[in-house]
Amino acid sequence: MNASLSWGDTARVLAAEFGRRAPQHDRDGTFPHENFADLHAAGLLALAAPRALGGQGATSTQLAEVLGAIGYGCPATALVLSMQYIQQRQAGRPGSPWPEALARKLVRDAVERGALINALRVEPELGSPARGGLPATVATKTPDGWRISGRKIYSTGSPALRWLAVWARTDEAVPRVGTFLVRADDPGVLIEETWNHLGLRASGSHDVVLDGVLTPADHAIGLVLPSMAPAKDGAFQAEMTLLLGALYDGVARAARDWLVAFLNERIPANLGAPLASLPRFQEAVGRIEGQLLSNRLLLARLAADLDGGVPTSATDAGLVKNLVMAQAIAVVQDALSLTSNHGLSRRNPLERHLRDVLCGRVHTPQEDSVLVAAGRAALENGR
Repeated sequence: MNASLSWGDTARVLAAEFGRRAPQHDRDGTFPHENFADLHAAGLLALAAPRALGGQGATSTQLAEVLGAIGYGCPATALVLSMQYIQQRQAGRPGSPWPEALARKLVRDAVERGALINALRVEPELGSPARGGLPATVATKTPDGWRISGRKIYSTGSPALRWLAVWARTDEAVPRVGTFLVRADDPGVLIEETWNHLGLRASGSHDVVLDGVLTPADHAIGLVLPSMAPAKDGAFQAEMTLLLGALYDGVARAARDWLVAFLNERIPANLGAPLASLPRFQEAVGRIEGQLLSNRLLLARLAADLDGGVPTSATDAGLVKNLVMAQAIAVVQDALSLTSNHGLSRRNPLERHLRDVLCGRVHTPQEDSVLVAAGRAALENGR
C-alpha cells in the first residue's frame, strides 16, 4: 500500500477489492479472512487506540471515513472493524477500568499480529443487555484466576477474533458484573457456526460457548455491583453511533451509485433514451440525494463534536442513530422501487445492499428505547 495515502484513501483502495469479494462471501456465508489480512498489512487495525497505548490515535472523523469506505465495499468487514475500533476506544478512554498494561498488550497484538477483539454480551435468554438484567454467563474465582462458563450469541467476527471481552457475573453471594478478557484459543472456547442471517452474512456472528474457560485474575475488568454500574456514557454512545452510522451510510452510497449507473445505462425500447432522462426518476434520485446529504451532515457534525470535546448526550446520540439508519434504509428501498425486478435480481448488488442495510435497525439502542428516552426527557424538561 502506498505510504503517502491517507487512512481514508487506503481504505477506499482496499474497499474496491473487498467489494469484488463481497458477493461470494455473501452467497456462501463465509468469513472474509483475507480482508483482515489486507487491513493488517495496510496498518488499519489499531487506528482507534491512543498513541499512548501504541496505537495510531485517529480522530473520530478519520475513523468514520475509514469505516464508511470499507462499508461501501464490504459492510460485514466494516462491522467487525467497527467493533475493533469501539473496543480500542473503550480501553483507551480517560478513566477507563481497563488496566493500562492489558490495554497496551491488546494494542500491540493488533499492530504486530493483526489481532481482533470484540465484546461478547448478548445471550439467548437475556437478549440485549441494554434493556437490563444479569447475564447468565458466570465467572467463578479460583486460585488460578477466573473460570467462565456461558453462551454468547451474535458474536460478530468470531472466526477471526483473538480476544473475547466477555460480559459475565461472578458467582459470589452478592454477584458483581463486569468484563472478563479471554483468549479465543483458550481451552473451553467453542464456536458454534449458527450465523445464517438475511444480511451481513459474512460477519461470522456465531454463538460462542465458554465451558470453564480459565483466564488470569487480572483479566477481570470493571467488576461492580449491578446497582453501581455506570450510567450511559454519552461520548461512548456518540462514537458508536458515528462508526456504525458511517458503515451503513457506506452501504446506502453503494446502492445509490449502482442505481445511478443503472438508470443511465437502461434504455427501454419504447423510450429510446435512458431512464435517467425522465423527470420521475430525476425527482426520485433527488430525494435520495437529500437523504444522503442529511446523513452526511449529521455524521460530520457528530464527528466534529467528538473531536472537539463537545458533550453529546446519550439521548441525542440515540436520535442521530435512528435518523441515520432510517435514511440509509430509505435510500436503498427507494432505489429498489425504481428498478423493479432488476433491483431484486441476485445478479445485481442492490438486493444484497438492502439485506445488509436492514441490519442497522438492530444495533443498540433500538428505536423504541431511543424514542421513549427522548420523549420522556422532552416532557420532563418542559414542565
